[in-house]
Amino acid sequence: MTTLAAAFEQAAAQDRAALVGYLPAGFPSVPGAIEAALAMADAGADVIELGLPYSDPLIDGPVIQNAVHRALTGGVRVADVLATVQAIAASGVPVLVMTYWNPVDRYGVGAFARDLAAAGGSGMITPDLTPEEAGDWLAAAATYRLAPVFLAAPSSSRERLELITSVCGGFVYAASLMGVTGARDAVGSQAADLVGRVREVTSLPVAVGLGVSNGRQAAQVASFADGVIVGSAFVNRLLAAPDLASGVAGVRELAAELARGVRQARPAPAAIVADQRR
Repeated sequence: MTTLAAAFEQAAAQDRAALVGYLPAGFPSVPGAIEAALAMADAGADVIELGLPYSDPLIDGPVIQNAVHRALTGGVRVADVLATVQAIAASGVPVLVMTYWNPVDRYGVGAFARDLAAAGGSGMITPDLTPEEAGDWLAAAATYRLAPVFLAAPSSSRERLELITSVCGGFVYAASLMGVTGARDAVGSQAADLVGRVREVTSLPVAVGLGVSNGRQAAQVASFADGVIVGSAFVNRLLAAPDLASGVAGVRELAAELARGVRQARPAPAAIVADQRR
């Protein structure tokens, strides 16, 4: 069993959702990103999603765009991302790289998969890669036992969900809304419906991302999903901090709040269905 699968299995055994925390590599610095990610894991994150900075982040909102721009301006490279993966994975927490496809294509698909696996990475989330165009990546992922994670959207048809889930590994990333990333006052109302539709076509865990920013929202999503993905809220803690120590403390504090949220008692299935129909 991979560390990623084990993380979701352990959370399920505890009758809760897994907490997946996102940070971009190289922000506020390469060592700073490592320190923040380790603090996040220590405070309760089950899986770390590490962003590979890219100059054209199509689905990322202004918060992550700002952090990614600073990382690129600071000179972060793919080698730094892999070194960050290695440092985090050495602590025992599963690490997924979230990346747009162009940097991987330029690096070489097979070479990237090889080096990601060698660094201890568990897999890769590819928001702009469609299953139809993923043949090389799927082959490389199988060779190096990496999880290929694709996104399902509220607009996805059943046929599309069947295709997406047939090539996913580890879990399915369910986008709670249409649009760019960012913390919001409320999680998209389509999230629970999307999770239900995904579960009709796969037995893989389903994790919900886009919009979660606090423990209350984490508990809400954890009531119907297998995983809760949080990104912009963590990045905000680093952006708003006057120094690295304060930023890391903020990340740790938020991770602890979110971890408490996903550990709240889940309602019975009938109660969830009734709530969704209101």
